[in-house]
Amino acid sequence: MDRRLRNRIVIFLVLAAGVAFALVRLSGRQPVAKIAAVTPVRENVVSSISSNGKVEPIAPFVVRAQLDTFVEKISVVEGQGVKKGQLLLELNVKDAAAQLADARSKLLRAEDDLGAAKAGGRSDEAARTEGQLAAAVALRERLQRNHDALERLIAQQAATKDELAANDLDLAKAETQVKQLTAAKQQFEHGVKLDANLSSLQVEQLRSQVAALEEKVHDGRIVAPADGTLYSMPVRRGDYVKVGDLLAEMADLHKVRVRAFIDEPELGGLETGEPVRISWDALPNRAWMGKTQVIPKQVVARGARSVGELLCEVNNDKLELLPNINVNVRINSRERINVLTVPRGAVDAEGGRRFVFVVLRNALGVGSKATLQKREIRVGIADATNYEVVSGLEEGEMVALPGDVDLKDGMPVKITNTDASYVRGRSES
Repeated sequence: MDRRLRNRIVIFLVLAAGVAFALVRLSGRQPVAKIAAVTPVRENVVSSISSNGKVEPIAPFVVRAQLDTFVEKISVVEGQGVKKGQLLLELNVKDAAAQLADARSKLLRAEDDLGAAKAGGRSDEAARTEGQLAAAVALRERLQRNHDALERLIAQQAATKDELAANDLDLAKAETQVKQLTAAKQQFEHGVKLDANLSSLQVEQLRSQVAALEEKVHDGRIVAPADGTLYSMPVRRGDYVKVGDLLAEMADLHKVRVRAFIDEPELGGLETGEPVRISWDALPNRAWMGKTQVIPKQVVARGARSVGELLCEVNNDKLELLPNINVNVRINSRERINVLTVPRGAVDAEGGRRFVFVVLRNALGVGSKATLQKREIRVGIADATNYEVVSGLEEGEMVALPGDVDLKDGMPVKITNTDASYVRGRSES
């Protein structure tokens, strides 16, 4: 073999070895991952809490039955606006009214008897007793004067002892009669005093009875205690009700209270005076605005949930929200205006710290190659889709979005597409 041929063979072998080495290197190289990325933009972020709740009147008036009877008449209907003092319904109090009339009649007689007793008894009886006693006293005094005169006349022998004896007999009878009539008068006066005490007691008893019956008759006429809307009347005409049974509920519904049931993990972000938006499935195109009023002080079990009961005051000018309906509640607890934001999906959490994978490359664009850098960021509030970026990212930097591959620090990637809204935001900025 000549020298020229041997050199050609060596060159061929070297080239073949080089090609083989290159093929081995290429066959062992891993493919570059293809990912999507976005550029953080400035937006308004509103942190909100969504839950459910129940509508309640703020200052309800509850009317209950004060006696056992039947519903006689109903003058209003549920949902009707009523004025203070307006008749709502009437209960059957005919028996009580009859008893009241009888008790009033007895009271008048008892008061008349009491007045007579305090005046010293019945005038005719008192006059007769006084007259009889006065006549007996006058007779006794006259007989006593006759006795004295007869004794003088006897001393002058102008009268006889028989005349004196006859006069003294009449005087003794007169004295006895005075004593009897005096005792009768005292007994009469004692009786009058007893009658006064008894009459006074009877008057008090009858007055109490009349007052109780008047209240019973009054309780049969149910009127509105204030201006408002009658939102509940569970009774119908002819129903039998007992003491304490609910007859009606009413309130001023231009402002209502919503009791919102907030899950325990979200209670820490609540403050008083935060804006609240209320929606009701029965009126899907309507919304009612209000504000938080009373922050929960304890957590209670509600089914499988552990919640705090947040009280919200809500405007209800058109009276569309009815007490006891179930509503949807959204509380806008915090708001940030024109802050840098990043999608929630682009942020990883490790031990309470937040990370993103920043795409490092001078020329960014679809199809370009780049390297990922794991970077810690500090976030603020969040809404349903975005985090507020407080530090760790600058405007114009691009962050990777999670996909089919696990993102790692230093990982080579190829950007295949970006979210249209973020591209638009980037171009506008």
